[in-house]
Amino acid sequence: MNQIPTFVEAPRCEPLADLDADVAIIGIPYKSPYEVSVPVDAMAGTLSAPEALRKQSVVYAHSLRHYDFDFDGDLFAGRDVRIADCGDLVLEPESPEKQLRAITQAIRTILLRGAVPVVLGGDHGTPIPILRAYENHGPICVVQIDAHLDFRDERQGYKDGFSSQMRRAAEMPWVQSMMQIGLRGVGSGRQEEYEAARKHGSVMVRAQELHQLGVELVLQRLPEAEGYYITIDSDGLDPSIAPGVYYPSPGGVDYFEMTDLVKGIAKRGAIVGIDFCEVVPALDVRDLTSIFAARLILNFIGAMAHSGQIG
Repeated sequence: MNQIPTFVEAPRCEPLADLDADVAIIGIPYKSPYEVSVPVDAMAGTLSAPEALRKQSVVYAHSLRHYDFDFDGDLFAGRDVRIADCGDLVLEPESPEKQLRAITQAIRTILLRGAVPVVLGGDHGTPIPILRAYENHGPICVVQIDAHLDFRDERQGYKDGFSSQMRRAAEMPWVQSMMQIGLRGVGSGRQEEYEAARKHGSVMVRAQELHQLGVELVLQRLPEAEGYYITIDSDGLDPSIAPGVYYPSPGGVDYFEMTDLVKGIAKRGAIVGIDFCEVVPALDVRDLTSIFAARLILNFIGAMAHSGQIG
């Protein structure tokens, strides 16, 4: 059996205790334990996303040091950026609580080893246990790219799922602020969730505002923070670059907006972690979502390198 390639063919690192890198790629195929209305052929959902992103990242593996027009030079600013692929976290689906604890412990280990975790999700409940690992690494600002508000207190009696990650983040004392970008359409939360997010002080930016005002003006509303954690739901992106999602919605964040947002955040403060969630390979078109997700992840690493945070 052919082994699944690592992300951009980076060196493998297993176990996590041996990690020695600037950036740690880790797959976390987490699935919130409640039912959703999706096509039958997508039931596997996001569980296969880490493998899909790794496979499509290989197209970039041998050109990382070529001239990059999106960075007007070297993608990594000529720095020696050490990327390690830590494989996929093995989870126990029959025990949601064990899954959550295992995710938190893995991220704690990566942080203790001095690396920036870059997580390949998993559905968008994944950030909840990830952010719990930052208890001794705050205060931080969480920046969410998403079509949806994700501020439900619970869904089907479960509090740690993909409808609730920003509500859970708001409850963590080390999360001092949050910004939610790309909000649009229906399904972005009921009035009560909207009011709760506003009461908490979340900076909410509709996708239409982003398009009309531009990245530079939107970033003027970014809360000051020592560290920024960026969480991305693929449906926050426009379906033209992310068709492989459960709930595609027109008018999303485009490629250059996403890239420039992260470049701008990196200039404001340290990026302490990133997750890219909700890619659904079974619903993808010509692997576009996985291809562009892999490229965006490289852009995020490049933004950190150009701002001198890594390498």
